[in-house]
Amino acid sequence: MKKSIIITAGGIGKRMESEVPKQFLLLGSKPVLIHTLEQFFDYDPTAQLIITLPKDWINYWKELLTKYDTQIPHTLVDGGNERFHSIQNALTICTGDQIAIHDGVRPLVSMATIDNCFSGLAKAKAVVPVRPLKDSIRMGSLEGSAAVDRSQFFLVHTPQCFDAETLKEAYLQGFQPFFTDDASVVEAIGVSPLLVLSNEENIKITSPTDLKILNALL
Repeated sequence: MKKSIIITAGGIGKRMESEVPKQFLLLGSKPVLIHTLEQFFDYDPTAQLIITLPKDWINYWKELLTKYDTQIPHTLVDGGNERFHSIQNALTICTGDQIAIHDGVRPLVSMATIDNCFSGLAKAKAVVPVRPLKDSIRMGSLEGSAAVDRSQFFLVHTPQCFDAETLKEAYLQGFQPFFTDDASVVEAIGVSPLLVLSNEENIKITSPTDLKILNALL
């Protein structure tokens, strides 16, 4: 089946203490977003690749592509006010029967994780990669809390993969604050995702410490 892959890179990374968005910071010898783009192209060179970016940073991205001699074909889409709106914009040009949505700042997603997600679409209309929790967790506040069974909770990763028709129907809804990822959007129309295992290195860069960890893992 034809695949479309949306790489979301609409954030400006205020927590990174950097003048440029985190997706453009160097990981090893090249920018984070180039690592991510290359990983999905290597997985399936025939897939339609789409990147959502803040409008003001599109020219900067094009300069990076030239600087790092990156010639992977992809389409750029303006990011919206929320991640939800960025995905809505990208879906208007998706041509695949299956659609994956991935955080651009998860550059070390493995081929196995990507394949697990797409393969899961043989069993379900939505597939989400997850990791089990390692730490103990408590529910409540600093004023009062209670221990909960960590085996009942998972860390949610990307890429999240979907049957194209299902995803496009879900994104006809209006934005809701509880739409924290694409699976939550699809769940709102009654579709429950299949969970598959993600690779441990598939870390989302949200702080300088995350970037240091990923550099050590290269």
